[in-house]
Amino acid sequence: MENQTVVTEFILLGFSDLSVSLQILLFCLFLVIYLFTLMGNLIIIAMVTLDPVLHTPMYFFLKNVSIIETFVTTVTVPKMLANLLAEEKGISFLGCATQLFFFLFLGITECFLLAVMSYDRYVAICDPLHYSAIMYKEKCAWLAAISWTGSMLLALRQTSLMFTLPYCGPNQINHFFCDIPPLLKLACTDTSMRELEISIYGLCELMTPCILILISYTRILSTILRIASAKGRQKAFSTCASHLISVTLLYGSATVAYLIPRSWHSQALHSDKVVALFYAVMIPLLNPIVYSLRNKELKEALSKWSGTGKLFPQIF
Repeated sequence: MENQTVVTEFILLGFSDLSVSLQILLFCLFLVIYLFTLMGNLIIIAMVTLDPVLHTPMYFFLKNVSIIETFVTTVTVPKMLANLLAEEKGISFLGCATQLFFFLFLGITECFLLAVMSYDRYVAICDPLHYSAIMYKEKCAWLAAISWTGSMLLALRQTSLMFTLPYCGPNQINHFFCDIPPLLKLACTDTSMRELEISIYGLCELMTPCILILISYTRILSTILRIASAKGRQKAFSTCASHLISVTLLYGSATVAYLIPRSWHSQALHSDKVVALFYAVMIPLLNPIVYSLRNKELKEALSKWSGTGKLFPQIF
């Protein structure tokens, strides 16, 4: 080890195996997606902040999710856009660690916030008469604060596990951002125990909120099935549909990326990039569309604050 060079910079290969014309095309596509992602999520943040009608627990947590989506796409996409046009695709050791930390921090926080949102939906549907008493302002703030703080500590631990490994040989990351699976391949030591510990953390971070979500929706489903009218059942289910779609998208892609065996990653490098593009680029874009912009109250707020009448409802 003493005779080997310590890596101080990584090279993000990204899409460098594609032709220049295809890289330019991808740059234009991802730039448009990035701008729309920022616009959609910032609109949600602004509307929930400005409109008193939206000062409810559901929209408070939705605002937190939109903040996460705004930052998580900013952690990865600008660097990817720069590398699509640049000849030098390097990122410093510290820059790589910082990127991984914020990506993990924001992703874990979103998982826990989705669990909190499922609890909010459970209270709203299963105990509507006591909703205000249970989901009061201070409690919502504490639930959000615990999600953010706990996730930060977990992300710090996982990042430290990754960047206390020795990197002394190849420094080319076959990815468009610093992520755990491709980084593990570059460590010049046996990483089996470190992989096991990281996998345990990842499993806990995904499964703990997932179990809470399943418990909430089991009780929600039981309550909905007891509603006499079909219209009432449909209305109750519609309040959860967008949240369920968000949960499915996030947990599906995260499971494929982090919980499948490492041997599968080595056999499907391009598949890894496709999955990563989905959860790092597409999900932040879909969040405003799937979860928010088709919401009646939010569309009314958009129309009121924009002064454009029915323009926004017709678009969204």
